[in-house]
Amino acid sequence: MKKGQIRVPALLLAVMLVLGMSVPASAVTDETFDKALLDTAEYVYNIVHDPQVGSVGGEWAVMALARSGYAVPEEYYQKYYATLEAYVKACDGNLHDKKYTEYSRVILALTALGKDPTNVAGYNLLTPLGDYDKTIWQGLNGPIWALIALDTGNYPMPENEEAAVQATRDMYVDRILECQLDDGGFSLFGGTALASTGDSVSDPDITGMALQALAKYQDRDDVKQVTEAALSCMSQMQLADGGFASWGTKNSESVVQIIVALCELGLPVDDARFIKNGNTLLDNLMTYYQPGAGFLHTQDGSGSNQMATEQALYGLIAAQRLRDGKPSLYRMTDALTIGDADAAAVQSGAGLTGKNADVTAMPITQPGITFDDISGANYHVNAPAIEALAARGIINGKSASTFDPDGTVTRAEFAAIIVRGLGLTPQENAAFGDVSSGAWYAGYVGTANRYGIVSGVGDGLFHPDGTITREEAAVMVARAAKLCGMETQRESGAVRDVLAQFYDYVTVASWAQESMAFCYDSDILSQQEDAIRPQEAILRGEVAQMLLNMLGSANLL
Repeated sequence: MKKGQIRVPALLLAVMLVLGMSVPASAVTDETFDKALLDTAEYVYNIVHDPQVGSVGGEWAVMALARSGYAVPEEYYQKYYATLEAYVKACDGNLHDKKYTEYSRVILALTALGKDPTNVAGYNLLTPLGDYDKTIWQGLNGPIWALIALDTGNYPMPENEEAAVQATRDMYVDRILECQLDDGGFSLFGGTALASTGDSVSDPDITGMALQALAKYQDRDDVKQVTEAALSCMSQMQLADGGFASWGTKNSESVVQIIVALCELGLPVDDARFIKNGNTLLDNLMTYYQPGAGFLHTQDGSGSNQMATEQALYGLIAAQRLRDGKPSLYRMTDALTIGDADAAAVQSGAGLTGKNADVTAMPITQPGITFDDISGANYHVNAPAIEALAARGIINGKSASTFDPDGTVTRAEFAAIIVRGLGLTPQENAAFGDVSSGAWYAGYVGTANRYGIVSGVGDGLFHPDGTITREEAAVMVARAAKLCGMETQRESGAVRDVLAQFYDYVTVASWAQESMAFCYDSDILSQQEDAIRPQEAILRGEVAQMLLNMLGSANLL
C-alpha cells in the first residue's frame, strides 16, 4: 500500500479523536447482546422462584420475563397470579393508602400476562388511578407510572367516585410538563411544593421515566417541546463512558431508564446525542454485566444486585424490541395470554402431594410490611424474602421499624421460624432439659422436635440460645422440606458432586452433607457463592431467603 493512501484516513481519525468521537474499541455486537439478554432472563427466572407482590422479586421480574421471549412455563405465571389474588384479598383491594405506584406496577405485570386488572379477586385495580390527588402524592412517580400503566393496555381512564378530583390522562401529562426543571430534565419532587434543594437538579432516572410516560403523547406540540429539552439535558449529563450518575453515583439503573426512554420514543440506543467518546448507552450498560450472575448496581459493587438485574433485563428487552421492530416494552399489543390454573399443583399454597397433613400455607396478614433497614437507601439483597415472610407472620423484626438482616439467629429463633413457616401449632414437650416450660420458644421447640425437625445437641439438651450455623440450618430446613413432601434423599455420589464445586466442601460435617447438598441442589441455597462456610453463623436475612425458597418449592406461598 502506498503511503499516500493512508494520510487522509489518519488525519480524519485524528480529528475524530480531538472531537471526542473515536470509534469504540469493542462495541456490543448483536450476538453478544442477545446472549446476554437470554442469560439474564434465565438468571432472573432461577433466582425469582416464586414472584411475590413487590418491586423486587415481583412484578418487574414477571413483566420482564413475559416481554423477553424467554421460555417460562405457564405455571410460573399462573402461580404468581394466584399469589397476587391472595394478596389483593388480604388487602381488601387496597394495595397502599398513599403509594399508588403499587397499583401501576401490578397493572404492568397483569397486562404483560394478558390478565384483566379490572377484576383481580373481584377488585378493579385501575380504579385508584382515577384519583388525581392521591396519585400525584408521591411526586412525579405517581403520574408517570399511572400513564405508563394505563397506556400499556390502552385502558380507559377509570372513574373513581371517591376521588375529590377525577383524573384524566391530560391532567397527568400536564402535571409532568409543569414540573420540568430549568435545565430541561426532571426530579422526583421538582416543580412541586415538596421540592428540596436536591430536586433542583435533574435526575436521569426520573427524567428517563418521564420521557417514557410522554412517549405516546408526541402529537402534542408542548409535549414534543418538553421531550426535546429533556433529551438535550440528558445528553449533556451523560458521562464520558456513555453512562449516567444519580446522586453522585454512577450506576446501571440510570442507564437503563434512558435506554427505555429512547426505545419508547422510537429512537435508537446509539442516537448520536447519546454517544460519548464512542461509547453508547448499551456499551456502558454491558460493563455492569456479570455472565451467569446478572448485573451490578455500581462498578465497584460486590456481586450482582437483584434490583439492578431486573431493571437491566427489561432495558435489554426494550433495546432488542426496538432493533427487531417489535412493539415496545410498554406497548403490550403482543402480550402473553396466560390461562387460568386448573391443576391443584399450581394453586397458590396448595402444597405438594405427599406433604404432612398438618403442614399448611400461612396466609398474608400484613400486606406491604417492610423495615427501614432493608428498604429505600438501605435496600438489602434479602429484602423480598424478608418482606414476603413478614407479611405472613412467619418472621418478625427486631422492632417495628428494624429487622437487622445481618444479625445472627439463635437455635430457638430458628425453630420458631420453621414452625410458623409450616403453619404448625406450637406445643410444648419435655424433650430437652434446657428448654424451660413457659419460655416464649418452648412450644416452637416442642413442635419442631415432635415433627422431627430438631433433635437437640445431645445429652437431652437443645441449647436454645446458641447461635445456629449454616450447616445446622441446612439440616433443619431439609427436615422441614421432607415434611412438605419434597424428596430430600441424595446418593453419596450426588452429594459429593454438588458439594465439590465449593473449595471448602471438606469442612462440612458428615451429618450435614446430605442436607447441605439437598439445599444447594434444590436452590434453597445459592450455588453462585464461592464457599459453603458450614460452621459460620447464618444471618437473619439468609434465613429468610432459605425459608422462602423452600416454601416456594413446596408450593406453600
